[in-house]
Amino acid sequence: MNGPETVTPLRLGTRRSALAMAQSGMVAEEVAKITGRRVELVEITTYGDVSRESLAQIGGTGVFVSALRDALLEGRIDLAVHSLKDLPTAAPAGLLLAAVPEREDVRDALIARDGLTLAELVGKAGGRTVRIGTGSPRRMAQLNAWARAHDADLETVAIRGNVDTRINYVTSGELDAVVLATAGLNRLGRHAEITEHLDTALMLPAPGQGALAVECVDPTLAAVLARLDHAPTRAAVVAERALLATLEAGCSAPVAALAAWAGTELRLDGVVGTTDGAELLKMSANGPLVPDETAEEQAAALGRALATRLLDSGAANLMGERAR
Repeated sequence: MNGPETVTPLRLGTRRSALAMAQSGMVAEEVAKITGRRVELVEITTYGDVSRESLAQIGGTGVFVSALRDALLEGRIDLAVHSLKDLPTAAPAGLLLAAVPEREDVRDALIARDGLTLAELVGKAGGRTVRIGTGSPRRMAQLNAWARAHDADLETVAIRGNVDTRINYVTSGELDAVVLATAGLNRLGRHAEITEHLDTALMLPAPGQGALAVECVDPTLAAVLARLDHAPTRAAVVAERALLATLEAGCSAPVAALAAWAGTELRLDGVVGTTDGAELLKMSANGPLVPDETAEEQAAALGRALATRLLDSGAANLMGERAR
């Protein structure tokens, strides 16, 4: 009888970064449990990993996933794990979103010098401009809006790089703080370095932030991987991504969205703004959501409805050029 060690292993495609490897390793363990097969990680370099340009310059949507998707479609790997927020809202034909595991912490995190919070950084600046690094227009827009509301002398600085590179900007003294996703820091075991979790009232996350996506081609494998799916998380990210798709937001557009269950309803918050924080449009919507086979369409309808309200209120003028 063939045991798990003699069966052909499943090939799981992943980006090479420490965070991607950690995330994929977690999924690989779960896949091995439910399939009884060994899972080997196949490291794939994406264009987003090698380019030093800003995401806005290289066309941020899909730059971290296209190479993985090509490998799936060409049969070089059996499944792939992505950070869901990196996925374009339109999937190529032939790919199946087999599972969306339970979401990690959705919040953004501040890592600041001397263990200070955002308010403490500003309060103790002594007339000096507080410099905070992030590569995200969404974060820039909301940080700058907060600074305007609190009359704070704050500058957002565009940065790129892995977690170590970004944190080194702070430890070297080049920046006062950086903002990173809490989920990534947790998955890397670096939560102790967080000096403040930014409340979602101040910093709404990116659509899909904190969630992972497991894609494959084979329907039989997809049916097995579906055991990793977390229905509440999938419904939430479907609503967020429907909002993003309806807005047709370009890669440099500051758009944030977060859906969460509230009893038998799904609540969706959306933000669209300008990177300088001068204009920030915030709206919310609630809708009943029955957990049945129509749950995804119900969630998507909520996302489209809120996006339409945002557009009717001038969101398109804040986003600049929209994606087509």
